[in-house]
Amino acid sequence: MTQTMMSQRSLAGMQLGLTRLARVQEQISTGRIINRPSDSPIDAASAMNLRKELGEQQQYLRNTADGLAWLNTADSTLSSMSLQIRKARELGLQGANTGALSADARNALAVEIEGIRDSLIKVSNTTYLDRPIFGGITAGSKAYDDSGAFVGVAGGVTRAVAPGVRIDVNVDGASIIGPNGANLFDDLSALAGAIRTGDSAATAVGLDALQTGLGRVTTALADVGSRTVRVEAAEQAALDAELSIKTSLSEVENTDLPKALMELKLQETAYQAALAATARVMQPSLIDFLR
Repeated sequence: MTQTMMSQRSLAGMQLGLTRLARVQEQISTGRIINRPSDSPIDAASAMNLRKELGEQQQYLRNTADGLAWLNTADSTLSSMSLQIRKARELGLQGANTGALSADARNALAVEIEGIRDSLIKVSNTTYLDRPIFGGITAGSKAYDDSGAFVGVAGGVTRAVAPGVRIDVNVDGASIIGPNGANLFDDLSALAGAIRTGDSAATAVGLDALQTGLGRVTTALADVGSRTVRVEAAEQAALDAELSIKTSLSEVENTDLPKALMELKLQETAYQAALAATARVMQPSLIDFLR
């Protein structure tokens, strides 16, 4: 064992101790155990997989938030439509009493029903993010034109809320309003005309048509409520999964500060001891050998 060998080994040991000390200091300063893949290839791969799963769950959360906004808009719109249809039917029941109403009174009722019809057309064009909720997959801004005809494109707007689970978040306007030429707006126009002319038979037919339309709206409300419950359940599941993944990721990546501080103290002590030992080994000089 020569002096050179002893010096080289001492310096190598010091460098190793300094490297360990620097690694612990980096872990404490960054708060992460893994700062580069080479720190722990296995844990780095696990962290990458966890981050991929985390990204998926966060996307599901964004989808559920968007889906709930669609469904909540549909719920409030359908509720408004239900109230207006009920009001129109009440006016129709008043207009059915033709013997007790003057022509002016019947005309006033008809005008009010026509006003409800125009209001319902506007409500049926309610949008979310500039897309009509009853317009299917249309790229336009309206589901119904001013005459009450459907101008949208039939189709479902879906959102992926869980692995392999997609839920429709829009409402099929045709299933609620009815087909062009025989839809809710046409029924209201026919009812207003029947009341204006005092045709009791036609008024009765119009009232039955409104009751049928109200039933479709009520059914749609129940369907929207059911889908809302499913999306809310998916949202909660995604939140739980996100929390679980974040916890697992923290265990893989984050520094355990108490443990790291203890390790730092140990490495500092080891490095100081190495310095002291090396100083003793490196102490002899040429003068010492010449003596």
